[in-house]
Amino acid sequence: EAPSPPPGEAKAKAAPSGLVGGGWLGRGSFPSGAARSRLLLPGPVGMAAEASLCVLSENMLASESWVMVPERITWETQKCQETCKALEADALSLEDGRRESEQEVSRQKVEAALLHERIRQLKEEAWPGTFQLESEERNQLLQQKAALESELEQLERLQIDQEPPAPPQRFLVFKGLTGEKAEESLRDTLSIEPRIRYPLSGGMALVTFERPEVAQRIIGLREHQVQLDECSFMRVKAEPMELLMPVSMEVVLERSPRQVLLSGFRFPSLSEEQLLDKLELYFSKRQHEGGEVEAIQRLSGPGHVILTFLEDKVAEQLIRKGQFLVTIGKETSNMKVSPYLDGKISDLTLHPSVCPWTVLLSGIPDVLDEELMREALEIHFQKPRKGGGEVETVAYVPPGQCAIAVFEREAGGAAPLSSAGLLS
Repeated sequence: EAPSPPPGEAKAKAAPSGLVGGGWLGRGSFPSGAARSRLLLPGPVGMAAEASLCVLSENMLASESWVMVPERITWETQKCQETCKALEADALSLEDGRRESEQEVSRQKVEAALLHERIRQLKEEAWPGTFQLESEERNQLLQQKAALESELEQLERLQIDQEPPAPPQRFLVFKGLTGEKAEESLRDTLSIEPRIRYPLSGGMALVTFERPEVAQRIIGLREHQVQLDECSFMRVKAEPMELLMPVSMEVVLERSPRQVLLSGFRFPSLSEEQLLDKLELYFSKRQHEGGEVEAIQRLSGPGHVILTFLEDKVAEQLIRKGQFLVTIGKETSNMKVSPYLDGKISDLTLHPSVCPWTVLLSGIPDVLDEELMREALEIHFQKPRKGGGEVETVAYVPPGQCAIAVFEREAGGAAPLSSAGLLS
């Protein structure tokens, strides 16, 4: 609400042109030297206790005379005092609010500190429990480890107590024989029978004589002129036949994880093929602690068969049992199952050796077919006047072909190797 004009001012109420800023100004003349350009007047209607600063230009003061009524000045002074008191009250209220805010901040800081302390205490209370749980888990793991180690030790001890059966025994002597009595006193001997393969190219031939001195004479002459017909000859070169012979070797025996050796059985009514089929069928059944058979092979000795399984555990089961009573048809026989030892040559020493009966011929031209050339060579080297003698075999390789000569020890065992034939 707009303040009412002070008493005695009704007559001095300004015209609309004299109303400035919603206040009331008295119109009149100012005393000499008392003209003012700024007046403090009340605010517009609806804005109580608010003053406005009205600036009057010098032209306005020069054109008209303005004067403020004394009652108006008193009223304005009172309003300013009331406004000042209201502002001081607001300042006090703001100061109280600031103090309360500072107190609230301090209280919040204290509560935050207490909360942090509580969290720290909860953590300290929780950590010992965590450590205790970890310690208990560690103790349980250690106990389980000790139990497993004890069980493993018992299994190893049981395995030692139940060693698998040994392979079938054969008495072997690794030394040379010195006489007939020593040979007769031995139940069995170990011998190495070499079977050496020698490659031959086209235009070569091997001539084996019955007597070694004949071969030495042919080698001594070196070149020979062989007559093919009445008017044609060919020249060939004779050389000694040198072979690499094994002198010593080392054999490493390894136990096969998937193979077993069957021995000690007798089924005389069955052929070899029938026996192998029946044994494969018998040991492929689960009721006989067998499994799927990959291969079966019969060794040279009587009653020795090698079984190869697809899985390692099958061989271990059979070896652990050791003895079987096998019935095939109407025949029943005991059978021993033992580990199969696979031998591998780890070291082999070879030494060059000359075959005393055989001569190597080279430089043979391609002038006759194979059969006629073999006959021509045999006829030539049988003639004593050409240094030859009785010929045992002639092996010829025509030009453009190749072959492998196989040398084996002759029956009797003491003689050196002789030519046994060609593998084309």
